[in-house]
Amino acid sequence: MDGQKTPFVRELGSSDRKVRDKALESLTKFVQSRTDLTLVDLLKLWKGLFYCFYHSDRPLTQQALARALSYSLVPSLPQATLHRFLRAFWITIGRDYHSLDRIRLDKYLMLIRCYVGVAFEVLLKNKTSTKDTDGKKRKREDAAKKGRGKKQKKQAEAEAVEDEEEKDSAEDAEAKFPDLAAYISIIEEGPLCPLNYDEDQAPDEGDPNYVPMPHGPDGLRYHLIDIWVDELEKVLEFEEVAGDEDEETPKRKIKGDVPIELILRPLEKLRAESAYKPVRTRAAEALEDDRLFEWGVRTRKSEEDDDSEEEWGGFE
Repeated sequence: MDGQKTPFVRELGSSDRKVRDKALESLTKFVQSRTDLTLVDLLKLWKGLFYCFYHSDRPLTQQALARALSYSLVPSLPQATLHRFLRAFWITIGRDYHSLDRIRLDKYLMLIRCYVGVAFEVLLKNKTSTKDTDGKKRKREDAAKKGRGKKQKKQAEAEAVEDEEEKDSAEDAEAKFPDLAAYISIIEEGPLCPLNYDEDQAPDEGDPNYVPMPHGPDGLRYHLIDIWVDELEKVLEFEEVAGDEDEETPKRKIKGDVPIELILRPLEKLRAESAYKPVRTRAAEALEDDRLFEWGVRTRKSEEDDDSEEEWGGFE
């Protein structure tokens, strides 16, 4: 990307609001019309956007700019640019999060919330055609027939079938929502990675466009954990279903095909794999959100199951 042809990148960091607004308009048209931008090019753009947002003042101006950079810009991006643009955003936020002072932190948290919401809004709509499930049904029927033997053999085969169904379900979700699955992988690689340092992270290998994804930090992890279900709820459609007689308010059921397990996978990984107990605790609390039980996507465990589970205390 030629800097002389894109002067708006430097102008995005101007202290003059009129200059910034004009540069933002030019950048929006530029990104919408290009499909050949590399990750490095988009990182340069996001460096300018980061400081454009940095200089914005007054709450209404900040809110309008946050929505312009997210809900207005992201849905209009070319499909070929979308994931690279989102990756560039999370690399920039993870890299520069520590540089934010307490006065400017809140408006960046609002920008992050907008990006979580717009990603759900855009990517849940990008869905491929469903697969034929006859083969899986046949497998279950065959396994049921073979299970009419000894009790232990039947139990082992039933567990094997259950594990295979869970694996098939996860594969189906990724096949139906490939764009969402790719985005969730970006989140798991970056801000919601269970590790602060990953020695197995892929090396450069001479790729000029390779940029490592920052992991965390914990402040960013906590914020994403707290808003994950909130922003998901905003893009879902519900229908009311009759609950128990004791319940005053009716329950809500999610309309349509939504890969909840895929969406909650980053939180599940944090709860299971994070080395720090506060992170695991916060992720577990998010997964115990009452709304997830109301929607019927999770079921509460009995007290006996909770007592039987022993967890390593980890680092305090």
